[in-house]
Amino acid sequence: MDIATILGLAGALLLVILGIKLENVMAFIDMPSVYITVGGAVAATIAAYPASMLLNTMGVVKNAFFVKKITHIDIIKQLVEFAEQARREGILALEARAADINDEFLKKGIQLAVDGTEPDLIKDILSTEITFTESRHEEGTKVFDFLAAMGPSFGMIGTLIGLVLMLGNMSDVDSIGPNMAVALITTFYGSMLANCICLPIVEKLKAYSRREILIKELMLEGIMSLQSGDNPRIVEQKLTAFLQPGLRAAAMKDRNQR
Repeated sequence: MDIATILGLAGALLLVILGIKLENVMAFIDMPSVYITVGGAVAATIAAYPASMLLNTMGVVKNAFFVKKITHIDIIKQLVEFAEQARREGILALEARAADINDEFLKKGIQLAVDGTEPDLIKDILSTEITFTESRHEEGTKVFDFLAAMGPSFGMIGTLIGLVLMLGNMSDVDSIGPNMAVALITTFYGSMLANCICLPIVEKLKAYSRREILIKELMLEGIMSLQSGDNPRIVEQKLTAFLQPGLRAAAMKDRNQR
């Protein structure tokens, strides 16, 4: 689980509550305003996207809370080991190793290489999978982007409803202040929904999407090198080019110690 996501979302809400002061929190709780703002924003989002896309979003959004522990360096080490074995025993020796690979993308690529598939075809198949993975991730972020936009919009609608009701009862001077406060709560809820929940999740999803796509591109480069019969050191040099300079040194040091 990504503790940073939990801490960030909880921290944002907690700081707002502390800013309000605990004794005044109940003044900010109004269920009709929740129905208008949160319910309206969610309903509009459901209306805007097909059910299949919304269901896919639920699968994508878990990436904001649950992180795959696999790292770029782990993948490089594994691919270099494959290259060393293929150089000693031939690429067919990797067939037994493929069954133990946890990542489905890497497993598919190794199996295609072992089966003697043409390099261009391997690249086309895996590149297409990368493209559609990226597309699925974009769908998830679009849904939350839309929800973030709808929150303030329905907050404003709720505020307008409250103002209309308030102006319709101007004869009761004592009720104007409380009614105005209730009218503005929907705007508050809309801003909270967008800025404390939806937009942080969108940015986290984008970051994880970039990370996953980079790992898949690294895997693709390694698979193509294996299929070409490249020297293990050449494979390592190609793959470490995907890393930040500081991580490159760490990866090389780890290899030298083995």
